[in-house]
Amino acid sequence: MRMLIAFSLLLAASPAAAAPPERPRMEIPPELTSPETARKLGRMAAPLARALMNLPVGEIEAIAEGRQPTEADKRRTVRDMAAADGRDIERELANAGPVIEESARRLTALLPVLMRSLDGLGEELERATANMPQPGYPRR
Repeated sequence: MRMLIAFSLLLAASPAAAAPPERPRMEIPPELTSPETARKLGRMAAPLARALMNLPVGEIEAIAEGRQPTEADKRRTVRDMAAADGRDIERELANAGPVIEESARRLTALLPVLMRSLDGLGEELERATANMPQPGYPRR
């Protein structure tokens, strides 16, 4: 009798065991969708870029070119290299903040659509690649 009960419990549990585990739904953190985050990114762009402009890179450039770095190379910064190209970095930095802020706003509007479209991508890829031959099988 016990065997019959145990067997019926196993049969009843098999459909539940066969069901794939439900993946947790991906949620977009509110920090990413906040307009304040976009404003902060825009305000941080210029100071961050100005700091990066002072990085010494001449020595790296000399090594990449296959030559010994000179003293002038060791003092050359990103700012020097950009100025040599005739670019007005300060003007570009002033314009970067609003551009970054607008880009962040647009990305925020796009995130829900992206999340929905990527929701079933994993299962689709598994189905599409399920019967692909494996390069190392069978080994001869």
